[in-house]
Amino acid sequence: MSQHQARKRFGQHFLVDEGILNGIVQAIRPNPNEHIVEIGPGLGAMTQWVLPYVNRLHVVEIDRDLVKRLRHGKMADKLEVHEADALSFDFSALPQPLRIIGNLPYNISSPLLFHLAQFAHNVVDQHFMLQKEVIDRMAASPGKKDYGRLTVMLQARYEIEHLFDVPPEAFDPPPRVMSAIVRMIPLKTPLLQPGKAGIFSALVAQAFSQRRKMLRNTLGTCVPNETLAAAGFDLTRRAEEVAVETYINLANSLTEFPAQSMQ
Repeated sequence: MSQHQARKRFGQHFLVDEGILNGIVQAIRPNPNEHIVEIGPGLGAMTQWVLPYVNRLHVVEIDRDLVKRLRHGKMADKLEVHEADALSFDFSALPQPLRIIGNLPYNISSPLLFHLAQFAHNVVDQHFMLQKEVIDRMAASPGKKDYGRLTVMLQARYEIEHLFDVPPEAFDPPPRVMSAIVRMIPLKTPLLQPGKAGIFSALVAQAFSQRRKMLRNTLGTCVPNETLAAAGFDLTRRAEEVAVETYINLANSLTEFPAQSMQ
């Protein structure tokens, strides 16, 4: 087949550094009978490094031309190719428990991570290549400049570990940013009570809607002050100064929240 041109609308940057690829596979440590799905396999760089360790690999790819390559290439006999947009793909339809890997498109990384969080209870772990700036936000601590809505939403569901950085020259074409590898392991015991995901999402979005303002001016307009105080909220603090567990405690104590949303 002819050489594939990276498509900006899909955020395509193909990993070509074999040393980095080997490092990723060593971090994942795939085993033959595991159920592994790769998001955005592209030209199959990571795919071909993982395949020798597994009996079968599921891949989710949106690019029609790349789907054709994957279905008719030399790796086809061990691949289950799903032509789909990962942002709307039902990962619960795949064999469980699931391990998820991928070089995620940077232009949709946050909404894709939120989408995947819905399936955390079916997942063993996730290993992703992402923009380093995003991983810094995912792994941030309260009070740090990177700590925000993404931090709270993901740390409520996962243990997050920044494994190592990947420079732009490891890709073709090279992105304009530093990349990194992250490991995400779903919490064994969910901190959010059943049915509270929408409340949690909505209150976190509200808290960070004006992050420079004190919580009395954001959450204080939606939740009675005594309820906030009982959950451990200091109303004179800003959203980025509050621990993930405190947001969870508040969500678990509420029966509703204005403008509830899953994302």
